[in-house]
Amino acid sequence: MVAIGVPAAIVASVGGSFDALLVLSFGGPEKPEDVEPFLDNVLRGRHVPDERRKEVAGHYLAFQGRSPLNDQNRALVEALRAELEANAIRLPVYWGNRNWRPFLADTLREMARDGVRRSLAFVTSTFSSYSGCRQYLEDIAAARALLGASAPEVEKLRGLFNHPGFVEACADRLRAARADAGPDAPVLFTAHSLPAAMAATCAYEEQFLETAGLVAGAAGTSRWSLAYQSRSGPPSQPWLEPGVDEELRRLAREGARAVVVSPIGFLSDHMEVVYDLDTAARATAESAGLRLVRAGTAGTHPGLVAAVRELVQERTHGAPRRSLGRLPPLPDACPDDCCPPGRSRPG
Repeated sequence: MVAIGVPAAIVASVGGSFDALLVLSFGGPEKPEDVEPFLDNVLRGRHVPDERRKEVAGHYLAFQGRSPLNDQNRALVEALRAELEANAIRLPVYWGNRNWRPFLADTLREMARDGVRRSLAFVTSTFSSYSGCRQYLEDIAAARALLGASAPEVEKLRGLFNHPGFVEACADRLRAARADAGPDAPVLFTAHSLPAAMAATCAYEEQFLETAGLVAGAAGTSRWSLAYQSRSGPPSQPWLEPGVDEELRRLAREGARAVVVSPIGFLSDHMEVVYDLDTAARATAESAGLRLVRAGTAGTHPGLVAAVRELVQERTHGAPRRSLGRLPPLPDACPDDCCPPGRSRPG
């Protein structure tokens, strides 16, 4: 089924040959002078208050203008190359971003020069939403249009929110954090907040809840809750709640002395993790008398890397489509009504 506004060339097909794997991500600045042009790319066409933009710029500058995301993607690319090679899958791995270098169009141009004609794409996004799924399809379509006839075909792999490898990766990170925080510490799972209008058009909340339950069960914890972080819209616009700060204060009022925060809505560390959680949320927790222990993101955990390889094998060799829980594996091709943008977009 062809997705609205997305050329048929990037919608999933069954079987056939592929000659590359593309890691497609959000991108991040790498030095102070990158920050403002990066934010121009991220916020173009979005209604984000000026004070929020200045605030976010300050977060990056507090880390010398360098997002941790690009380095983590470099590590993921290398881990995937090794995993594919170890399993006799002869696909070169490329990397392109939505908002910063290496830009997707430049990566597709490099792929075309290398003779790539048909590539799979792994998008580094956990849950289905406009920004986490459909917008990446639009990015692919726009980049291919720039290249014209020489552009490789690109087919997106299905999301892995309930894949056993991803669940196990998150559970391992959570077990390590609970060993530090203590067995009685509650667990707070987090994901990026979305405008309520956008969340109403996708399965984001349902998938977040499902993954949290699967990870909690695998890690052996029964005391957990959900919170949303990093909202950026105007105060008058409804976004998903509760917020992280609100939930931390609630846990403190109920007598908790330590809390494990597990950002399962992020595959690897973004600025929203290292600043919004490790800095801002930690300060909130300390002011409420809580010790915050942050669980790691899946990153390059062997379970996550193997899960991506299995997604590739589903498409190249008809491997079983593994999943856990009550929700089925996501389809390879997005349906026509999948994840429309709603009335606004997250920043």
